Amino acid sequence: MSASFAAGDRALFIDSRGRRYLITLAAGRQFHSHLGTVAHDDLIGASDGSELKASSGARLRAFRPTLADFVLKMQRGAQVIYPKDVALIVTYADIFPGAKVLEAGSGSGSLTLGLARAVGPSGLIVSYELREDHLERAVANVTSWHGAIPPQVELRLGDVFESVPEPDFDRIVLDLPEPWRAMPQTTTTLSAGGILCCYVPTVPQVQRTVEAAREAGFVLVNTFEALVRTWNVDGTSVRPDHRMVAHTGFITTARKPTLQKTSR
Repeated sequence: MSASFAAGDRALFIDSRGRRYLITLAAGRQFHSHLGTVAHDDLIGASDGSELKASSGARLRAFRPTLADFVLKMQRGAQVIYPKDVALIVTYADIFPGAKVLEAGSGSGSLTLGLARAVGPSGLIVSYELREDHLERAVANVTSWHGAIPPQVELRLGDVFESVPEPDFDRIVLDLPEPWRAMPQTTTTLSAGGILCCYVPTVPQVQRTVEAAREAGFVLVNTFEALVRTWNVDGTSVRPDHRMVAHTGFITTARKPTLQKTSR
């Protein structure tokens, strides 16, 4: 990737108060906000991290957006999985380069993007979405980030509660209102030793998910959540910020054991 911005690139404008604005650069266009206007041409050809001056005199800094920036600003159909949860899912479900991962549902595509980055070009993400409008949004967001659907991602309209044709997935990640309905029929496609990961927002849902996982024979069942609180550090004034990203969802992971044959 070039160090200089070009027409068609995404740029993240950040003002003096930390407010963020995601734009796509186009020659001859302007960015408009309460700070006034900034010509896209002022950034095209400039380097990542450049400072720009709005028509009001206000200063903005321009960076290439991270994946987390994009996820928080992208268009949504279904509610997105926040970056803090995507990071934990990728880590605790042990999504590794070259992994074959089944995802359901695709939603707005935020988790799909994180999974695709983790498995890399040698892996495979097969993502199912039941609602056509949500799948269209996921396709649009994945395409917007990558420029096209990457070869390691397959976005499908379908119902994982019925069947999944491919066997031997290394990991299964379920972002569904009723993930217990996918057990055990869908999880029969999970390889022995593989990890099941479910993401649900409420206590009754996580309770049923854990019960279903245990009934389906999974072991090492673990449930947790993440609360992220930023801090304000200004000289000797060090305090937690008044707002935080608190509960968003519960993550449950479980491992599929090898079925032992009974000796006679």
